[in-house]
Amino acid sequence: MVKRFSRIPNGIAFPSTQTLLSAVDRYLERELKRAGVNQDIIADLAISVSELVNNAILHGNQRDESKKVTLQLFFEAGAVTICVEDEGKGFDPGQVANPLEGENLMREVGRGIFIVRSLVDSVEFLRGQNGGVRVKLVKKFAV
Repeated sequence: MVKRFSRIPNGIAFPSTQTLLSAVDRYLERELKRAGVNQDIIADLAISVSELVNNAILHGNQRDESKKVTLQLFFEAGAVTICVEDEGKGFDPGQVANPLEGENLMREVGRGIFIVRSLVDSVEFLRGQNGGVRVKLVKKFAV
């Protein structure tokens, strides 16, 4: 594991840098495999978490490496809950433009949350402990 990760209960915390994205992905996949999650579900969660972590780094923490992103995984029978949290100023997810509306179809940005919603069973945007955003997603899987 990269030395810049800190262990926290049920997960990791790390500085807001995109250079750690592949290491975060490896951590996530390792933990999901350890819990017996099948490869199709792992792929959906890897895409979703990568998008959320990238958003936390770029939009939430504004690439400020002094601010942390946290990733936590909570397993229960047949489901995993994953939380990604930043230390930014927060945002209103209701203000995110629908990427399927005419004027947004050709935009190169703005699809991340839409993609995440399509790959998991539920997504919640909450106020984080440090004022940022805490995204909580749930994905069910067969055990």
